[in-house]
Amino acid sequence: MRLHRLDITAFGPFGGCQSVDFDELSAAGLFLLHGPTGAGKTSVLDAVCYALYGSVPGARQNGQGTALRSDHAASGARTSVTLELTVAGRRLEITRQPPWERPKKRGTGTTLDKAQTWLREYDAGSWKDLSRSHQEIGEEITQLLGMSREQFCQVVLLPQGEFARFLRADAEARGRLLGRLFDTHRFAEVEKRLAERRRATEAGVRDGDAELLADAHRMQQAAGSAMELPELAPGDPGLAEAVLTAAAVARSTAREQLTVARCRLAAAESAQAAADRVLDDVREVARLRRRFADAQDRARLLEEGGDAHRADRQRMDRARKAEAVAPALELRESAEAEHRAAAGAEVRARAALPASFAEAGAAGLAAAARRTAEELGGLDSARRAERRLADVRAERADLDRQERADEEVLHEAEVWLAGWEATRAGLQDRIDAAQEAASQAEQLAVRREPVQKRLGAARMRDQLAGDTEQAQKQALASGERALQARAHWLDLKEQRLNGIAAELAAGLQDGEPCAVCGATEHPAPARKVAGHVDREAEERALAAYQRAEEAHAENERRLGVVREALAAATAEAGDTPTGQLVEEEGELERLHAQARRQASGLHAAREELRRAEQEHERRTAARREAELRAASRLARREALDRERTSLEGELAQARGSSGSVAARAAELEDRVARLTEAAESARHAEDTAQRLKDADARLADAAFRAGFDTPQAAAAALLDAAAHRELQRRLDARQAEEAAVRAVLAEADTAAAAQRPPADLAAAEEAAAAAEQRVRDAASACDAATRRCAELDRLSARAAAGVRRLAPLREEYDRVARLAALAAGTSAENERRMRLESYVLAARLEQVAAAATVRLQRMSSGRYTLVHSDDRSGRGRSGLGLHVVDAWTGRERDTSTLSGGETFFASLALALGLADVVTDEAGGVRLDTLFIDEGFGSLDDQTLDEVLDVLDALRERDRSVGIVSHVADLRRRIHAQLEVVKGRSGSVLRQLGH
Repeated sequence: MRLHRLDITAFGPFGGCQSVDFDELSAAGLFLLHGPTGAGKTSVLDAVCYALYGSVPGARQNGQGTALRSDHAASGARTSVTLELTVAGRRLEITRQPPWERPKKRGTGTTLDKAQTWLREYDAGSWKDLSRSHQEIGEEITQLLGMSREQFCQVVLLPQGEFARFLRADAEARGRLLGRLFDTHRFAEVEKRLAERRRATEAGVRDGDAELLADAHRMQQAAGSAMELPELAPGDPGLAEAVLTAAAVARSTAREQLTVARCRLAAAESAQAAADRVLDDVREVARLRRRFADAQDRARLLEEGGDAHRADRQRMDRARKAEAVAPALELRESAEAEHRAAAGAEVRARAALPASFAEAGAAGLAAAARRTAEELGGLDSARRAERRLADVRAERADLDRQERADEEVLHEAEVWLAGWEATRAGLQDRIDAAQEAASQAEQLAVRREPVQKRLGAARMRDQLAGDTEQAQKQALASGERALQARAHWLDLKEQRLNGIAAELAAGLQDGEPCAVCGATEHPAPARKVAGHVDREAEERALAAYQRAEEAHAENERRLGVVREALAAATAEAGDTPTGQLVEEEGELERLHAQARRQASGLHAAREELRRAEQEHERRTAARREAELRAASRLARREALDRERTSLEGELAQARGSSGSVAARAAELEDRVARLTEAAESARHAEDTAQRLKDADARLADAAFRAGFDTPQAAAAALLDAAAHRELQRRLDARQAEEAAVRAVLAEADTAAAAQRPPADLAAAEEAAAAAEQRVRDAASACDAATRRCAELDRLSARAAAGVRRLAPLREEYDRVARLAALAAGTSAENERRMRLESYVLAARLEQVAAAATVRLQRMSSGRYTLVHSDDRSGRGRSGLGLHVVDAWTGRERDTSTLSGGETFFASLALALGLADVVTDEAGGVRLDTLFIDEGFGSLDDQTLDEVLDVLDALRERDRSVGIVSHVADLRRRIHAQLEVVKGRSGSVLRQLGH
């Protein structure tokens, strides 16, 4: 990167336009930027940094919108910085203008212009615009230079004060500076990620160990007192092995207990089998004795009931004989019942007939029914004619009703259609009026919105007018106070400069050299006059001026903000008074509301017109249909009248004396039914009387053959089904009981058991119960031992699986914890307790020290060498130590022990070495222009010559170096100069060359 030209306008202390030709200054390779303190030497470097990055170095980068502007600039001059340079083989021109609160072109007050940035490139003999985007230009410059603003300020604008502090700083401060320059935060992120990874894997291992301990507690509960848990916590080493060992011991003990329980169970089962056999024998003897005694009791009961059994057998024999007479009895009862029913039906049927048929037989009744049926058949056609006449009359009445309804429809349609045109015209007028009101409402809404905005702006304008006046008064007052404070400070400063000799003379002592002339004799020292201004008074005046200036700047800023807001409100509201706008807005609002009310009936009017049109179509169609129906009814009515006259004559002849043909037919149908029913009843009664006589003869014959004197005796001997079953059951039970008793009494075992003495059943049962309880206890113990073994096997397998599953995570935790401790510098393997980021920075610092040593040895005539040290300082971590080796003494000491002059050229060498390393780190961007800020006043002549020789060596590499200093001796040694001259109206730049 090589600088060509810098143009400054209203920037910092420079009130006007200043230009710097770096090509002319760099021709000699070494140039001097000098001027009195506070003139603006550093502001030239600030302008270069601002042109490249849009901000200035250090703490001055805050509040740039107003802090960069010169207090000496004219009100119409805008702050601007233009830098022309060559970087990466491209010649570029960058122009930056910070935000500016300028006076308005019309009226009073100020307005704020936004920041502006231009980037141009010189190509093919002309300048071409590349971009006006602040962000795009910033990215382009940063990419071309390969450095951030902090790196540029540290590498190109070499601040000697900071490097002197760097030499004396501790490891933490050096680490912060190197971290900003070399961007090593990624290594800190690696440390952080490793620590997070260690915590995550540690949590996983602890969770796994907690689960393993939980399984161990479960195994302890399952094993009872046969297992002891290790006294270890989750995460402790050896926990898995201890748990698995304890589990193995518990499993072995549980299996031994299971073997003992199984042996006890087998012995208890054998004893129970023997006791059960004894109990079965005792129970069998007792059962046989009870069986024999029961058989004897049953035999006595059978003997006592012998008479009743013989009576049952006789009764069963008579019943079996009576069963032969039962069919004849049933036949006779059935015939008698049928005859009684037939006789009763005949009586009822004859009672419904006229008296003339009371003595008629069945044949006579049947003949009368046939004659009446023939007469009924002749009325069929008359009944059809009667039904048709009813239909004709109903249809004729329906036609009359339709005619009356159509007449009403025609009348209503005529009346409604007569006023249709007037109704339609009225509805259309309503629609037109509502549409016109809707259009008017839209127009009023369009007119109302800008009036409302202007009214709001006018109210804001009125409010801001008062605020502006107040702010202007405050700004004028603070400006006057600032001018008075500045004039007072300048007057005091001038008085102090006039009496500075007396102030210097106050510190003279005989025999000691004068700080001005170097003489040891002081024959006529200056004396302080009345009203002498000392340094403290000047500083108080300066502080008062600065406070007044800050207050004035704040008031000006507030005034600018209020004026800008007032201008915006005035531009929007115009000059119309607020009251007039209120009246105009109220009138528009009233008219708009009125138009909206009128337009709100548009939809209702349209709907009403649509319904009216539909009603008109319906009424017209109804009238047309009614007329068509009236024409068709006339012909139908005449045909129905003719048919009705014909049917009435036919029916008058057919119905006779009855009211109607249907009544006559119903009368004949009823007579036919009664005659037919009476004939059938008489015939059925005759048949049942004959069957009853035949049944009586067969019953008497059957009773005589069965051995009964009369049929009544046979009927008395019969048994019903339930009585027969009950009698047969008693006989069968008696026979079965006799056989069973005989069989029991004939059993040899039962008779033999009856002869034996009684057995002790209670003692046998107690012995069997005790044996059974012992078996249950042994079985419970065996089951518990089996479950214990199974549970221990399951939990042991689960614990072993957990250990296997946790093994990779434990290995990962060991590996990650070792790496995290190593990177964090807390591991015992990290002997120097150096963090990873510190290690990387140490490598960079070692490179910087090596590059700086090349120049430091030349500046110090080979005496000093900078070396990097990994030693720890105090309780801190090592890695960023910096020592200097003194070749005269052969000893290595800390850089903080260097003297003022030694510190300067050591820090200069360090700055140049750091510039080389950062340049290589940034991708090898060539830096053809460097600036070195202050520090040369602490050097003697010889050291100064050596330092200048080193700087001349930079020129040999086609670099130009600018020295920023106010040391007078440098003006004689360096011919190319850029002088900053300050005055009451601001500083100016003057370029000198020989």
